Amino acid sequence: MMKAKAVLKALLCSYTLTGILLLILAFLLFKMDLSERIVSVGIVAIYIMSCFLGGLVLGKKMKKQKYVWGLLLGMGYFFLLIGVSCLVEKGFPMDIGHVAATLAMCLGGGTLGGMIS
Repeated sequence: MMKAKAVLKALLCSYTLTGILLLILAFLLFKMDLSERIVSVGIVAIYIMSCFLGGLVLGKKMKKQKYVWGLLLGMGYFFLLIGVSCLVEKGFPMDIGHVAATLAMCLGGGTLGGMIS
């Protein structure tokens, strides 16, 4: 039970950071008229940073097999992200290549955060 609670807290940290960074990105888009490419890069960076933070938080709590916990955090982040996207879009919103790249970014960010913790 303690492990599930730690994972949920780390996911909450990740999604809180995601929300804050997306608001900043939206503000910058509004004020600076950013290109689609810059916004896409910003979104990728947000996914990676958020999963990294979650992996870092979870790794510090778990003490052992930190990279595995970071990997699980990245996986949880990804599945929650895809689930919400499917609900909002009323179907699968991305092509398989984009899904695979997003999964790799989430897993990599979480794993790296866990390893460094």
